[in-house]
Amino acid sequence: MNRILSIIAGGIFAALLIVLTVGIVKNNGSRVREKDETSSTVADTSAQTSEITESFTDFITDVTEEISDTTASAVSEFTATERTVSAVSSSATQKTTERITSGTTAKKTTEKITSETTAKKTTASATTAEPVSSSTTKPAVGTYEYAYAGFNPQYIKITDANWRTVIVNRHYIIDKNYKPALANSVTGDPNSKLLDSRVAPYYNKMYLAAKADGIILTPLSGYRSYDLQHTNFENKITKYVNQGYSRVKATQEAAKIILPPGTSEHNAGLAMDIISLEQSFENTAAFKWLMNNAADYGFILRYPKNKESVTEIVYEPWHWRYVGVDTAKAIKASGKCMEEYFGLA
Repeated sequence: MNRILSIIAGGIFAALLIVLTVGIVKNNGSRVREKDETSSTVADTSAQTSEITESFTDFITDVTEEISDTTASAVSEFTATERTVSAVSSSATQKTTERITSGTTAKKTTEKITSETTAKKTTASATTAEPVSSSTTKPAVGTYEYAYAGFNPQYIKITDANWRTVIVNRHYIIDKNYKPALANSVTGDPNSKLLDSRVAPYYNKMYLAAKADGIILTPLSGYRSYDLQHTNFENKITKYVNQGYSRVKATQEAAKIILPPGTSEHNAGLAMDIISLEQSFENTAAFKWLMNNAADYGFILRYPKNKESVTEIVYEPWHWRYVGVDTAKAIKASGKCMEEYFGLA
């Protein structure tokens, strides 16, 4: 750029010199005309002017060529610089894009791996969720009506293989739509309470055996529908609420006496309440007969005394559960309650 300025300054100086020279020439020409000088002098002056003009023309041509070459060089350098900057910018942009793309891809890959790992853990958890028991079970969905009071039972499926020994309590619940085939507990008495049709014949045998000994084992409460169990349980909750208990506490207290719907053996038709619902029943001849003979017909005292912390139900001398003759004798001999015997305590 300094070089271009120097050339331009030189050109301006030369132009001034030429203008001055032309002025001198014109002045001399005027003097020649005025003084009527000879034509020879004018011819000489013209020749000088021609030489000066030619020299100026050559100088201007050189200056123009120099400026053109310098400008072209500058333009070339600027273009090269621009291309370099563009290339650097393009390279940086490409690398940044690649870095972002790489980061995004890595993030997506990590998220996919995490998602797959979580899914595998969830599947594994669901697979190992079934408890060890005498029944086939599946996890509850967490929507049980009384979950607010701490009841989170697991659903069980009663099958031909497990129906005798299936555990039904506040931790293992049957579906509300489950209903076994039913039969009267006392043959020939259409008003007798109903039981699972597989259990009824055994109760009838026990009833007849006790009757022969002068004991009448009046069937008081056998199969109970889910809806009836629900009504009874709600009534008990209301009773405690009216006594000043909170809903949660009232529900917990009610469950010690009446099991929540779906968690009672009555809902499965596998148990019978006999003669009385009073603990004083333990002092009767009928209770003594049952303690000595019920196992021979496949029945056990389901909620024995001093096992309340295990069964989570108050002592009920009237509640007898069918489990099969061999199992009943084994449980009676062990001195354990059903949860203890099957390792669920």
